[in-house]
Amino acid sequence: MVDRFIDRAARALELALAVAFLFAVMLNFTNVIGRYIFGSSILWADEVQIFIMIAVTFLGAAVVTWRNAHLRMDALARLFSPGVRKALRALELITMLVLCGFVFFYSQDFTWRTYDLGRLSDAAHAPMWIPHGSLTLGFGLIFLACLWHAYREIRPMPDNGQTSEGKGA
Repeated sequence: MVDRFIDRAARALELALAVAFLFAVMLNFTNVIGRYIFGSSILWADEVQIFIMIAVTFLGAAVVTWRNAHLRMDALARLFSPGVRKALRALELITMLVLCGFVFFYSQDFTWRTYDLGRLSDAAHAPMWIPHGSLTLGFGLIFLACLWHAYREIRPMPDNGQTSEGKGA
C-alpha cells in the first residue's frame, strides 16, 4: 500500500517536472524569438530556466532513487555471491542515508536562513528560498526513499515479481 502511494506521488512529481521542463523550453524559445526577431528579450528568462533545471535535477533524482533506476557501477558486483551483493547494497544505502541526511540538514538550514532574509534573485526577483528549497526537498526525498528501501531490505515484502535491483529489471 505504501509502495503504491509513493509510486503515484513519484509519477505526479515526474509529470510536474516534465511540465516545468516544457515551460523552460517554451520560455527559452520565446526568448530566442524575441531576441533575434524583435530585438528584445525577457530579462528574467535565463534565471527562471536555471531555477527550473535545479528543481528538475534534484526532485527528479528523488524519483530516480525511489525507482532504483540510478546509475550503478556494478560490473564487478555482479560477479560476487548474493550475500556479498546484499552487503554492498546495504553499504550503498547506508552511504546514501548518511550523505543525503548531511546535505538535507545543512541545506534546510541555509534555505530557512534565505527565507528569513527575504533574499530575491537578481533578474526575476524570485524568492531565493525556492531554488534552494528544491535542493533541500530533493535530498530529503532521496533520504526517505533510501530509508524505505533499507526497511524493505531488512524486512522483505512481496513485491509482485519486481526485483530490488530496479523496478521491473
